[in-house]
Amino acid sequence: MNKDNKLKRKNKDSVSLEKVAILTSLVFIGTLVSMILIFFSRLIIARYWDESDFGIFSLAFSILSIFTILSSLGLKQGITRSIAFSRGKKDFKKINSYISTTVIASLVVSLLIGIFIFVFSENISLFFFNEPGLIAPLRVVSISIPFLTIIEVIISIYRGFEQVKPGIIYHQILLNILFVVFLVLVIILNVSFINVFYAYLASLIITFIFLANYATQKTTYKQILKIKELFSSEAKELILFSLPLLGTAMLQLIVVWTDILMLGFLKTSADVGLYTVSHNVAFFLSFPISVFMVIYLPISSGLYAMKRFDEIKINYLIITKWICSMATPLFIFFFLFPEPTIEYLYGTNYVLATDALRILSLGLIINNFAGPCGATLLSMGKSKFIMYTTLATAVLNIVLNLILIPIYGIVGAAIASAASLFITNMIKLLKLYGLSGAQPISKNLVKPTLITLLLILVPYSIFQKTRIVRWEILIFLLVSFYLIYVLVFLVSKSLDKEDLNLLDMIGTKSSGNIQKIKGFLSRFV
Repeated sequence: MNKDNKLKRKNKDSVSLEKVAILTSLVFIGTLVSMILIFFSRLIIARYWDESDFGIFSLAFSILSIFTILSSLGLKQGITRSIAFSRGKKDFKKINSYISTTVIASLVVSLLIGIFIFVFSENISLFFFNEPGLIAPLRVVSISIPFLTIIEVIISIYRGFEQVKPGIIYHQILLNILFVVFLVLVIILNVSFINVFYAYLASLIITFIFLANYATQKTTYKQILKIKELFSSEAKELILFSLPLLGTAMLQLIVVWTDILMLGFLKTSADVGLYTVSHNVAFFLSFPISVFMVIYLPISSGLYAMKRFDEIKINYLIITKWICSMATPLFIFFFLFPEPTIEYLYGTNYVLATDALRILSLGLIINNFAGPCGATLLSMGKSKFIMYTTLATAVLNIVLNLILIPIYGIVGAAIASAASLFITNMIKLLKLYGLSGAQPISKNLVKPTLITLLLILVPYSIFQKTRIVRWEILIFLLVSFYLIYVLVFLVSKSLDKEDLNLLDMIGTKSSGNIQKIKGFLSRFV
């Protein structure tokens, strides 16, 4: 009898990991395509226009990101967790109220903020950044804010139901494909730089139309937009939970974008352009964690609602291991070869961003090794703690930027960003461990990482002696780093049974060849 109960419990515990596996395989493709398209669009702008124009684009885009987050009042983050939690509790009556409150409140606030930015665009551009060239872009940005806000809100609602396809198809792929296409048209027509921002606005509007049509195929506007729900107890509950998340989201953006904004304030738009290049390249290290984060939060929230704490700890450990395994070889490559990487991608004008890339890469790999600690705490309802932690980190980031940017320029900004990431993750990890005993580091993560670092010193020393810098050699080195890591992972027997289970679950929704791979890998457990 006890054996049967254990078997049932084991099967039950595998359900959430199966969801992560199946949905993550979809998100992996969508996020990879999205990151490539985003990177390519930024590469086009950096290559076709000068560093100052690229800096203006980066400033305008950072302002768009900040005010889009502000427009959602934290509801974009709260709705995902609240829907998932209600589904885990089988309390479905609250969900419609949550959705109505989120959509209406976000729409109203985004329109008001858009009007504010449009009216005060000249004051913002001249007073804060002393950059007249930012005035017209900000006016276009002000029109973009409501469209981007509602797109992200709709995607967050679907995430609460563990539906990731709308986010992949519309937000990640369609929006970025349209922007690249319109950018190419801007270049072909040889029109002024301001049309880059109109290209993005057009991409947003078209994406919004398609997504809104998709969202209303199975429901109606009357079902979604019920103003009376704004005064319901569910609305109050959602808003009270979400407002700390708004603070957290804003503070997280401050940590991410303070470097760019303060470079624009303390230095020049050209410095912003240089720093943005290093930021865009290092951003690829965030790819693995962004893939898993899309579905990790709603699933962990559901598990917490059902009090399945052991499963949360196991999922956290395994997901962190996968995140780090995907990012570590790329980090090593960026850290050892930052100059040729930037030179071949952006040209010699941007080589000055080399040191900044190395420092940012270090900060982001630390973030990966911490795993989804913030999302795990959020799933446990610790939104206020996350807000206070991020507030402390944001203040530290601002102080460090004020001290370091005037002295070291873009390198100082990179140091401030990396230090902020490290500190916020340490605080969250300590809190998470104190609450649940969950922690991200395992022997089978540390072992292959350290061995790979030692082995990679051999090809690196050869490269240093020969100093042969060609794009095909760089690609060969990057591929070699990944091959070395995989071989070390297998030979050192760093696989866990949960790794094979995760791979097996992915295989149930993909090619049957996955099963053959699993059979081969099982020899190394």
